[in-house]
Amino acid sequence: MFSSERLKGIDVFVCAAELGSFAAAAERLSLTSSAVSKGIARLEARLGIRLFERTTRRLALTDAGTAFYRTCTRVLTDLEESELALHAEFFEPRGRIRIDLPASYGRMHVLPVILQLAKQHPLLMPHISFTDSFVDPADQGIDILVRIGGSDIWPATLGHRYLGAERLIYCAAPEYLSRRGTPASEAALEQHDCVLYGHSDGQVSPWYREGPEAGDKKRRIMPARIAVGDGEGEVLAVLAGYGIAQLPTWLVQGHLDSGALVEVLPQLATDGLPMNLVWLKKREALPKVSTLLEALAACLIPAGHRLPERKQVNSDQ
Repeated sequence: MFSSERLKGIDVFVCAAELGSFAAAAERLSLTSSAVSKGIARLEARLGIRLFERTTRRLALTDAGTAFYRTCTRVLTDLEESELALHAEFFEPRGRIRIDLPASYGRMHVLPVILQLAKQHPLLMPHISFTDSFVDPADQGIDILVRIGGSDIWPATLGHRYLGAERLIYCAAPEYLSRRGTPASEAALEQHDCVLYGHSDGQVSPWYREGPEAGDKKRRIMPARIAVGDGEGEVLAVLAGYGIAQLPTWLVQGHLDSGALVEVLPQLATDGLPMNLVWLKKREALPKVSTLLEALAACLIPAGHRLPERKQVNSDQ
């Protein structure tokens, strides 16, 4: 038989875990630090495990505490969904929403959309992480993801919207081209320095070009003058004159517009990886999720993003 004792202390524990401090949790929950500390101690005693490692300088979750935190956040999320389901007339986006984004594209193009939406809805509390590798949204408690690349087959538990394919172009700094010349053909790239994306295992990502058939992509590994394991880092290397790179337009369009970078071999521009908006289906009806999904779907494009126009307020002078 379920006992309400099992729920005691969960909200205090989750708050302390997220803020990393008993004192901060006490302030957030309008409790004393002593009450928070005693609540956590009682919870640990009931569970028979240590949830936090405590030192004079920091508060950190133990491995068991991390696992328990994930379970507790899922439980609290389910409770939130149940409460909102009982109040279908309530449509104001509010509460905590977890969003995971690819690092460079997320910072440059998705984050501005989220920040503008959060300003319009002050009760909305986005919790944003940046991860280029695959994450399991159900396991990590993530509501919405934006992904570049990956499988076209999505689990039935996830909804997804195809945003388009990124556009890959060759580009270089004018200083580099004046020093080394502008390549006139694909074969001429062999005589140039190349800036490539480097992985932690020492491998580099290939360059892509269109194959003989529609949708066919040919991969070409180039020798790297310099390899950088971050898209924005690649751009810095190209701006510094280290060579030619194949980069998505969403990453370099601003530099092309300013003249800091120049496109070369435009006839070899090609579509790159697919871009998708992904979400947990079971949470899509929540106002905070549906509102953000609508905004992201309207604003995110393969070339970057477009912010919605602000409504003009007319007033008589």
